[in-house]
Amino acid sequence: MSAKILVVAAHPDDEVLGCGASIARRRAQGDTVWILILGEGITSRRGLSRTEKSRLLKKLGADSRRAAEILGASRHILKSFPDNGFDSIPRLSLIHAVEEVVAEFKPSTVYTHSPADLNVDHQLTCEAVKTACRPLPGAPVREILAFEIPSSTEWRFDAGRAFHPDVFTEVSGQLDLKVRALRAYAGETRDFPHPRSEEYIRALAKVRGGQAGLRAAEAFSLIRRVEA
Repeated sequence: MSAKILVVAAHPDDEVLGCGASIARRRAQGDTVWILILGEGITSRRGLSRTEKSRLLKKLGADSRRAAEILGASRHILKSFPDNGFDSIPRLSLIHAVEEVVAEFKPSTVYTHSPADLNVDHQLTCEAVKTACRPLPGAPVREILAFEIPSSTEWRFDAGRAFHPDVFTEVSGQLDLKVRALRAYAGETRDFPHPRSEEYIRALAKVRGGQAGLRAAEAFSLIRRVEA
């Protein structure tokens, strides 16, 4: 039986970095995938004129839609909350943005950020998802999985707050699609040894695969699963 899968990310390209290969795998299995991106991803960049920001916003939106098409997502929703400024807006605004999509789509599984991430937008996105998807009677969401984002998740060095994956998805057949989708974000990737390089992303998939006896994997931390 096919399932409804919702990916909730803070910024454009987080959805690809965090679970791009799993999106492609779920689509290949016949599941329906929607992507919700809460932040616009530009306004925190310094030294840009208003005209430059407007141009970059349009381009980033187009890149994000192209990445979603490559991965096979059925719907792509891009909100405009301020980049690296989720802590400057009412928490309820984020929650309502997620609730609206959950109410319309009624997903059974939601992928989102780890609460252990260094980036504050990632942390607040996770909190918004957990609140919007609380397990009330009749609620559609049965499972919430947290993904890792290179250059954020592994940089949270605080003792006791690291990302500890306990769910591993085999993605050796979808890893090239993930890299292709990431390339749709022109200018967002970096050269190795930066964590947002293609070499690092492929290496991470091999490491996560090796942890679970798989050729390549994306790793997740289970936030909640309800079985009825």
